[in-house]
Parts: sequence; structure tokens; C-alpha cells
Amino acid sequence: MMGHDRTNVQSAGDSIDTTAHQHSSAAAAAIAAAATAAANSAQHDMDLSSFRDPKLARELIDRIHRLVGNRRINLMEVCGTHTVSIGRYGFRSIMPEGLRLLSGPGCPVCVTANRDIDHAIALARTEGITVATFGDMMRVPGSTSSLAAEKSAGRDVRIVYSPLDALELATELPDRNVVFMGVGFETTTPAIAACILEAASRGIENFSVFCVHKTTPPALRAIANDPETTIDGFILPGHVCTITGLAPFQFIAREFNIPGVVTGFEPVDILTGIDRLVEMIISGTPAVENAYPRSVRDTGNPVARSIAEKIFEPCSATWRGLGEIAHSGLRIREDYARYDARRRFAVEVEPTREPHGCRCGDVLRGVIAPTQCPLFGRACTPEHPVGPCMVSSEGSCAAYFRYR
Repeated sequence: MMGHDRTNVQSAGDSIDTTAHQHSSAAAAAIAAAATAAANSAQHDMDLSSFRDPKLARELIDRIHRLVGNRRINLMEVCGTHTVSIGRYGFRSIMPEGLRLLSGPGCPVCVTANRDIDHAIALARTEGITVATFGDMMRVPGSTSSLAAEKSAGRDVRIVYSPLDALELATELPDRNVVFMGVGFETTTPAIAACILEAASRGIENFSVFCVHKTTPPALRAIANDPETTIDGFILPGHVCTITGLAPFQFIAREFNIPGVVTGFEPVDILTGIDRLVEMIISGTPAVENAYPRSVRDTGNPVARSIAEKIFEPCSATWRGLGEIAHSGLRIREDYARYDARRRFAVEVEPTREPHGCRCGDVLRGVIAPTQCPLFGRACTPEHPVGPCMVSSEGSCAAYFRYR
């Protein structure tokens, strides 16, 4: 979702570029700058044939088998797009018997706590409010309802493809308050921050953001500290690192002696990342490496980070499965409080109830594989999801179900 992040940011980048031409404001220019890295990633990936080379892939697979031997190694991918790619290419079935590829908290839809979903539903039930959100969020079950169910019941809930769509919706509906549900990791944050700057520049007062954004490194720290998980190496998120660079992840090797490798999403990308992780684990030389240099700079994108930091500040956030993690969320700074839906609208949120029998939280922590949940493929399917990991196109359960 992190893959979800990239899709949305690229969509945002397209919209942002259009808006920048329409509006000469400094905020519009900032929006264009915020999306540059993500929007340009595809241009760097024009010729991917070498990253899909069957011969090279076979050599890497054979090398991984030789290196692993009889060892037991647990690697975790912390990006939803990696989860989907690993499933699509069948890598779990062709890895050495002792090497497990575990899915982590890489889908922002999946890690959104029930309480936050219930809060968005409460906003949708409030007179005069239109809730705008990405499509994946619509079907995620809250305690007793979902945004899709609220829409069916007559509430004004809209699917948008970028935060700018929500901002433009606010200009089209001047008599309603448009609340954009901001979900995502570091990749989408700059575009949403720039959208708030644009709203301020244009004096659009009926637009606000219900921010449930999260940052990735604190979640990895929580997993590394979790006594129920044993992670030997992290496949780090390429999309997120496009913005953050490598520095925020260095603690993994420095404090926990766990290696991490940033990879892309093609077969050779992923296999190269696995190969490097296994080599570092065996040699006892943990480090954080960049195996995705065609899209990720070690320093990331300082311009995008600067825009995000202008609007957002760190706060504690509750993650599904991981609980409350200090400094892992983002809230809108006081200077822009008028665009913060949490401050702006006092709504009564119903008591939170978790879905009975759902083990999405344990899946997101890497404690179990999706197939070990008793609901998987039975009571819980993509058509009738019980938990969010089966809802999102990049959720672990949905990927396992699709490629099983």
C-alpha cells in the first residue's frame, strides 16, 4: 500500500500537474514538487526487461537455495505491492524450505484501526458532511457498518483518486463540508500536505482532512521488539523510501542487528533483495542497503518531506494488530487546524468492536500467515470480507487468496 500509496500518489501527481497549470499560486507549484519523485518513478522504469530476465531470476533462485541450505530464515516484506508481487510470481513456493517470506504492516488500509474507521463513519452520518476517500476504504468493516454501507443508506460518501479530487469536490459543493479521509504512509503525505496548502491559498474553507496517516519506521521497531515474532531481515518499501531515503531505517541494523534491503517490484528486484538479505544474515554483517537505485536515492526527496513537515507533526497512532505506537502517526499542525476534521467536527463515535474470529492483526505482525486464520477462504473472502486484509487489493489475505 505502500503500493496503494504509489498508485494514489501517481494519480495525485497527474492531477497535481493539471492543477499547477490552472493555478499559478505558490501552493500549486508546491503540489507539483511534492509529487515529482513518485510521478517520475515510472519514467525511470521504462525498460524493465532486464528485471524480468528468466535466466537471471533462475540464477538468483539457485544461489538463494545454496546460501540458505538447511538454515531457517524469516524475512518480512513491509510493502503491500511486494506482497502482491511475491504472490504473483509464486516466490513463496520456490524458496528453500527453511526460508519464509512473511507479510508485514505494508497496507495502510489494513493497519487502520477500527476506531478510526468508526470515526469516519460517524463523520459520514453527520448532517452537511460529504466524506471522500480512496476506493479500498469503502468496504473495510467498522464495528457495525462501513462507508459503503453508509453510502447505500443515503449518506454522501464519494470515491476519489487523489486528495485534489476531494478539494475540487469542495469547490463544487460550497454548501457542504467535504472531509477527505487521509490514509497512507510517507508516499501520499506530501501530496495531501500540498493539497492543504492549496486550499489555504485559494481560501477554500469547506475542505478538511480526517488524517489517519502513519509512518513506517516506528512500526518496524515495534515488530523488531515483538517477542512473538522472529524477523531475520526486512524487505524495505521502495515507494516509501522514494520519499524518506534510507536514514530512517538505519536503526534496524544498528540497534537490532537485522539487515534491511530496499527493493523494487519486478522479479529480479525482489530476488536480488532476498539474496542480499540472506548473504548478510549468514555473514553476520547487517546493514541497510539500497537495491532500487533507479527510483530511490539514499537521501530520498527532501522537497517532498519539507512540504509534509510544514503541515504535519508526529503523534501517537493506533495500528491494527500493533496497538498504539508513539510517534508513528501524523496530525495537522495548529497553524492549519481549520483543515483538521478531528478538531473541526465533534462527532460521537460508537464503541469499538473487533470482528469476531478475524486475525488480521496477527497477520500484520507476521505471527501467522493468512492461511492460518480460521476464517480465511471460508467465512472471509474478497466478496465477503470480515477483516481489512481481505478488502484491500494489496492486503495480505487478498493477495494470498488471489494467488493461492
